[in-house]
Amino acid sequence: MSDSDGEQGRISDNNTSTSSPEKRSGPLKRVLLAALLVSLLGGGAVALALNWLDQSLNRARDFSVQTFSINKGDTLKGFTAQLQQAGIISEPYSFALYARYKGLAGKLHTGQYRFEDGLNLIEILDAITSGKYRLSYSFTFVQGSTFKQLLDSLSKADKVKHTLGGRTHSEVLALFDSSSRYTHPEGLFFPETYAFDAGASDQEIMQRAYQTMQKTLQKLWAERAPDLEIESAYEALILASIIEKETGLESERKEISGVFMNRLKKGMKLQTDPTVIYGVGDAYDGNITRKHLTTDTPYNTYTRHGLPPTPISMPGYAAIEAALHPQKTEAIFFVARGDGSGGHTFSKTLSEHNKAVKQYLKNRRKSG
Repeated sequence: MSDSDGEQGRISDNNTSTSSPEKRSGPLKRVLLAALLVSLLGGGAVALALNWLDQSLNRARDFSVQTFSINKGDTLKGFTAQLQQAGIISEPYSFALYARYKGLAGKLHTGQYRFEDGLNLIEILDAITSGKYRLSYSFTFVQGSTFKQLLDSLSKADKVKHTLGGRTHSEVLALFDSSSRYTHPEGLFFPETYAFDAGASDQEIMQRAYQTMQKTLQKLWAERAPDLEIESAYEALILASIIEKETGLESERKEISGVFMNRLKKGMKLQTDPTVIYGVGDAYDGNITRKHLTTDTPYNTYTRHGLPPTPISMPGYAAIEAALHPQKTEAIFFVARGDGSGGHTFSKTLSEHNKAVKQYLKNRRKSG
């Protein structure tokens, strides 16, 4: 039974519970009369009825700005009840009938909608079945941020349904990594801005970021340069996360990747500060010390060879591409210039590097 049929039936029951048999037969007589007219006039009557309905629903409505919500599982009947309650329609039947005639009754798009004065009911129906006028919100996964920072930021996001609070990082990872191929969620969520409807859950948003990262990794790994010193897409992700933390300059990413590839090829330790800082964790106060550099952790690339066990941040597309397409270079060292440019000095030898370090310290002293 259709919603409109059901509504009509219930209204008839409510209106006639204390009526006489003659009054109860009134609606039935009208239905039989309408059926008789259609049978006599054929398609012409139907066309006239639809034309009247189209003209009726096409009239602009005079109402204040209204916001409506359509949630998963909501029906056209429920939405028309919202319209009626807001005073936009006086009765729901013609609207429901038109939607069914157009085959749109079961095609509602979830979300919040903002309708303004001057819209007609056909435009409103088009909106809720196409997503037009749907209010959209967004949340940005910031490049270079850690998984912990991501969860903290997402937990404070407005218009998001929060479901991940109280879960450990391993429990959160298990929601997305059904194959258990990863041991840690760091770096597995692609940093970009994701649009969502009000009420979308944090898990839904993160699922999109996880799937985007998997697709990005698969694509870029298939297009990688030959003869790399890494053996898997996950190792590329680890290296990319280091590159992401080392520089914000697009022009330097591939050169830094080339330095790391040279060091891996020569069996040299990577000796990169961001991995040390990640290993220190919450104890890091913004100042890296000699003690930090000499205290062994799984992420200390001054005390251990090779890549750390997991990524240390969320790398963006450019950093992943750089990890898989390193620049050919003879440099095996680099150090920040310290001049406010954000750039680095690259060196082939230790003596060149030591000079660059001295210049870095000098520049830092000048800048105060």
